[in-house]
Amino acid sequence: MRSSKQRRVVVTGIGVVSPIGIGAETFWGNLLAGVSGIDRAPILMDSDCPWKIAAEVRDFHPEKWIPKKHVGHMDRFAHFGVVSSVLAQHDARIDLEKEDRQRIGVAMGTAYTGLHFVTQQHVTYLEKGLRAVSPFTASAIFSGSCGAMVSMHLGLKSPSVTVATGCESSTAAIAQASEMIISGDVDAMFAGGADATVHPLVVMAMGATRALSDRNNEPQKASRPYDLKRDGFVMGEGGAMLMLEELQRARRRGARIYAEIIGWANTCDAHHISQPCPGGEENVRAIQMALAVAGVQPDQVDYVNGHGTSTQLGDKTETMVIKKVFGEHAYRMPVSSIKGAVGHMQGACGAAEVAACCMAFRDNMLPPTLNLEFPDPACDLDFVANKPRHTQVNLILKNSFGFGGRNTALVLRRYSERPTAHSRSTLTSFHHENRPVANRFP
Repeated sequence: MRSSKQRRVVVTGIGVVSPIGIGAETFWGNLLAGVSGIDRAPILMDSDCPWKIAAEVRDFHPEKWIPKKHVGHMDRFAHFGVVSSVLAQHDARIDLEKEDRQRIGVAMGTAYTGLHFVTQQHVTYLEKGLRAVSPFTASAIFSGSCGAMVSMHLGLKSPSVTVATGCESSTAAIAQASEMIISGDVDAMFAGGADATVHPLVVMAMGATRALSDRNNEPQKASRPYDLKRDGFVMGEGGAMLMLEELQRARRRGARIYAEIIGWANTCDAHHISQPCPGGEENVRAIQMALAVAGVQPDQVDYVNGHGTSTQLGDKTETMVIKKVFGEHAYRMPVSSIKGAVGHMQGACGAAEVAACCMAFRDNMLPPTLNLEFPDPACDLDFVANKPRHTQVNLILKNSFGFGGRNTALVLRRYSERPTAHSRSTLTSFHHENRPVANRFP
């Protein structure tokens, strides 16, 4: 982690492929409207997997953005990553043909990589033998394939890195991209994540750990972060990418700026592969270090976008951690989780949540925590239950916690040319049609 008085990192573009819509505006509008993307999933209904519900991306046609001849050579998670990157480019209104592509890179987060491609090829192997297996299998299923495809599609020649640290992968990728911009290694980065985990194999495996909700008969009520009757998360999928730029570069090209990223930190519990450390010490330390890098005090934070997965232990631990960091201010500060609407998008969830934070700055609206109907005494903060809240916030903390005890915290600030902890600049709403652009594949 590093702080700099000279170089600043701002968000100038957002691309989202989610269970509640494709494109930042559709995603955000449905989030505020309380739309749930969770339903019975055909791929699960047709299997003997007991868990039948998921947050799927529907009506998604990657060939709208990716040449058809390349679509079949990529896994579904790479489709999500490439398309969300293209959408971020459009939203940023940046013409890459006029840019120095050697100064723009990619930081991609993912948890499960080429799941669909490899299982399809395994069936081919069993039915037809090894010689029938696609020669693209190796390139489609390696963890860096999505980031590589984004670099190829957009012709980007700065570093293309992949962060594979579970649920917090895309938040960590945004932090790493910010670090690269601050250091001067690059001037801009496409940063975020993608995962396509709605598949019987991984859903069955995750359900066997008792991490998933059993509410097959109530799909839209199944994910209920911080609620007393929560019984597990719902598997989701999708992609979310941000266009990050060094501030002076963004200003020179007249970019619209959503937010500034001013602090980040990563820690590891070193405790358990799937359960948080009971005292939450390393979650606390990640947040405290991020705040220190940002140069702000805990009581200056106006809103926390929580990890809030809808698991009994996870939500309780996060609530405890927020109280430890913020003290009495925790009770005056709104907190919310969007996973009641989009499920757990795994390696993409953090970036989608950061996208929601950026839109919250723009529209002075906080996204709601869906299905919070029964207060849990152990989760007793202001969780923005069920309806969006109109309020202006200037500093946002984003929490992401993942398998293996990985923790990432980001601090975002409302953009101001002369920043202070309580700046009151107003961003202009902008609606941009997402259209395909020429690809850079060879």
